[in-house]
Amino acid sequence: MPNPHVSILVVDDTKFSSALIGRALSQAGYHDMRFASSAGEALRQLEERPAGILLADWLMPEMDGLELTARVRQQDEMSDHYTYIMLLTGREGESDLGEAFARGVDDFISKAKIHEQLVPRVLAGDRLCNTLQRLLQENRQLTQSVTSLEQRSLVDPLTGLGNARCLHLNLANCLRELESRGGAFCFLLIGVPQLPELLARSGEAQHRELLAAIARRLQQLVRPLDVLVRLDDGHFALIALLDRLDEAAVNSFRRLADGLNRQAFKTRDGFVELRADIALLGVDARALPQTPEQLLEQAVQLLARSGPTGEMRIRQLG
Repeated sequence: MPNPHVSILVVDDTKFSSALIGRALSQAGYHDMRFASSAGEALRQLEERPAGILLADWLMPEMDGLELTARVRQQDEMSDHYTYIMLLTGREGESDLGEAFARGVDDFISKAKIHEQLVPRVLAGDRLCNTLQRLLQENRQLTQSVTSLEQRSLVDPLTGLGNARCLHLNLANCLRELESRGGAFCFLLIGVPQLPELLARSGEAQHRELLAAIARRLQQLVRPLDVLVRLDDGHFALIALLDRLDEAAVNSFRRLADGLNRQAFKTRDGFVELRADIALLGVDARALPQTPEQLLEQAVQLLARSGPTGEMRIRQLG
């Protein structure tokens, strides 16, 4: 059975041929038919509304069926659509037909046998068109699902902060921005060396409670646009965008150390005092080239030098 709502565009520079095709398809049960007398007019109509099936003469003035096919495939690519293209032809040579298939044509109708082939071939194209459109829709839904999963994969499920992958992507973006537009940013690595020990001594429940508490306090201490992530069980990280490195006043980040070191964290087992060590890298375009891995390695080295003192160590890479 035909799908009466499939959109069919007939392209032929002879009115008699178009009328013949239109009458035959109408009698077969198709209702959504449009007609164009040239390839250029067909392209304009397709830009306004895509077609499921394009039925075009191979030989037309100005632009033949193969050139039209190439242009339609470009439009399809831009609109995430697939047009089933059938050419009317008097050519029977295998080399001609092989070239046309290679150029993106889906099927042919022999002009000499148009009364016999037109409706059966369009019915076959109709079924394939429905299948193709359904597959495209499923592919779009799959792409949306993958995108959603990608976004969720950037979030640490325990704290709601970004995770290590989120940090890597944002560092890479910041470095690209430095290269193209200038500016600066600060990258802070925050280590809480007691957390692994507390995990071994007090268990998973308190450890998770403390990680969530640290995350909440850090969120209160940073700007809304800063990128805050949890790297692992003992480290957090922060990216703060700046216009210039001289805006990276140490005192503006000292509140992070004070907020973590001077106020105990309340847990179900009582209050826990922690000590946070912070390494701060100031980065501008003069520090390029850099990679996210290199920045993280430098921050780790700088953090190791701070020792168990709860201090902040600063290095400007610009």
